[in-house]
Amino acid sequence: MRYQFCQYVTIVDMNEEILSEVLFDHGDFESNALTIGSSVVIYQLGLKQFDVVYDKREGKTTRNKVVDIELDLIKKPSVTRVFLEPVRLIVGQHDIGEVE
Repeated sequence: MRYQFCQYVTIVDMNEEILSEVLFDHGDFESNALTIGSSVVIYQLGLKQFDVVYDKREGKTTRNKVVDIELDLIKKPSVTRVFLEPVRLIVGQHDIGEVE
Protein backbone atom coordinates (compact mmCIF):
# COMPACT_ATOMS: atom_id res chain seq x y z
CA MET A 1 0.00 0.00 0.00
CA ARG A 2 1.20 3.54 -0.76
CA TYR A 3 1.38 6.04 2.11
CA GLN A 4 2.18 9.75 2.32
CA PHE A 5 4.16 10.37 5.54
CA CYS A 6 3.73 13.76 7.28
CA GLN A 7 4.88 15.25 10.58
CA TYR A 8 3.94 18.45 12.39
CA VAL A 9 7.00 20.50 13.35
CA THR A 10 6.96 23.40 15.82
CA ILE A 11 9.87 25.83 15.49
CA VAL A 12 10.62 27.72 18.70
CA ASP A 13 13.28 30.15 19.91
CA MET A 14 15.48 29.68 22.97
CA ASN A 15 12.69 31.11 25.17
CA GLU A 16 10.26 28.43 23.93
CA GLU A 17 8.21 31.03 22.02
CA ILE A 18 6.62 29.53 18.94
CA LEU A 19 7.99 31.03 15.73
CA SER A 20 6.12 28.80 13.30
CA GLU A 21 4.36 25.49 12.87
CA VAL A 22 4.69 23.52 9.64
CA LEU A 23 3.55 20.20 8.26
CA PHE A 24 6.70 18.47 6.97
CA ASP A 25 6.10 16.05 4.09
CA HIS A 26 8.47 13.06 4.24
CA GLY A 27 7.17 11.84 0.89
CA ASP A 28 5.31 8.84 -0.50
CA PHE A 29 6.44 5.33 0.39
CA GLU A 30 5.27 1.83 -0.39
CA SER A 31 4.81 -0.25 2.78
CA ASN A 32 2.91 -3.09 4.38
CA ALA A 33 -0.19 -2.23 6.39
CA LEU A 34 0.53 0.26 9.17
CA THR A 35 -1.32 0.81 12.41
CA ILE A 36 -1.34 3.59 14.97
CA GLY A 37 1.55 2.93 17.34
CA SER A 38 3.84 1.51 14.65
CA SER A 39 7.38 2.88 14.57
CA VAL A 40 9.11 4.40 11.56
CA VAL A 41 12.87 4.96 11.31
CA ILE A 42 13.79 8.15 9.44
CA TYR A 43 16.45 10.84 9.41
CA GLN A 44 16.21 13.37 12.23
CA LEU A 45 14.83 16.75 11.27
CA GLY A 46 16.86 19.91 11.60
CA LEU A 47 16.77 23.54 10.57
CA LYS A 48 18.57 25.23 7.72
CA GLN A 49 17.84 28.84 8.62
CA PHE A 50 14.06 28.55 9.20
CA ASP A 51 13.43 25.69 6.75
CA VAL A 52 12.82 22.17 8.07
CA VAL A 53 15.18 19.67 6.40
CA TYR A 54 16.61 16.20 7.02
CA ASP A 55 19.77 16.02 9.12
CA LYS A 56 21.64 13.41 7.08
CA ARG A 57 24.84 13.48 9.13
CA GLU A 58 26.06 10.06 10.22
CA GLY A 59 24.10 8.61 13.14
CA LYS A 60 21.30 11.17 12.89
CA THR A 61 18.37 8.78 12.56
CA THR A 62 15.35 8.69 14.80
CA ARG A 63 12.40 6.46 15.50
CA ASN A 64 8.93 8.05 15.39
CA LYS A 65 5.56 6.56 16.21
CA VAL A 66 2.54 6.72 13.93
CA VAL A 67 -0.08 8.80 15.76
CA ASP A 68 -2.81 9.00 13.10
CA ILE A 69 -3.74 7.55 9.72
CA GLU A 70 -6.02 9.56 7.43
CA LEU A 71 -7.75 8.16 4.37
CA ASP A 72 -8.92 10.91 2.00
CA LEU A 73 -11.73 9.46 -0.11
CA ILE A 74 -12.50 12.78 -1.81
CA LYS A 75 -9.27 12.84 -3.84
CA LYS A 76 -9.04 10.54 -6.83
CA PRO A 77 -7.13 8.32 -6.46
CA SER A 78 -7.63 8.19 -2.70
CA VAL A 79 -4.71 9.27 -0.52
CA THR A 80 -3.62 7.64 2.74
CA ARG A 81 -1.65 10.04 4.94
CA VAL A 82 0.30 8.79 7.92
CA PHE A 83 1.05 11.32 10.65
CA LEU A 84 4.15 10.81 12.79
CA GLU A 85 4.44 12.15 16.34
CA PRO A 86 5.07 15.91 16.33
CA VAL A 87 8.54 17.33 16.99
CA ARG A 88 9.83 20.64 18.37
CA LEU A 89 12.95 22.23 16.87
CA ILE A 90 14.79 25.02 18.66
CA VAL A 91 16.48 27.70 16.56
CA GLY A 92 20.18 27.68 17.44
CA GLN A 93 20.16 24.12 18.78
CA HIS A 94 18.80 22.18 15.81
CA ASP A 95 20.58 24.10 13.05
CA ILE A 96 22.51 21.80 10.73
CA GLY A 97 24.39 24.44 8.75
CA GLU A 98 25.29 23.65 5.15
CA VAL A 99 25.70 19.87 5.55
CA GLU A 100 24.14 17.86 2.71
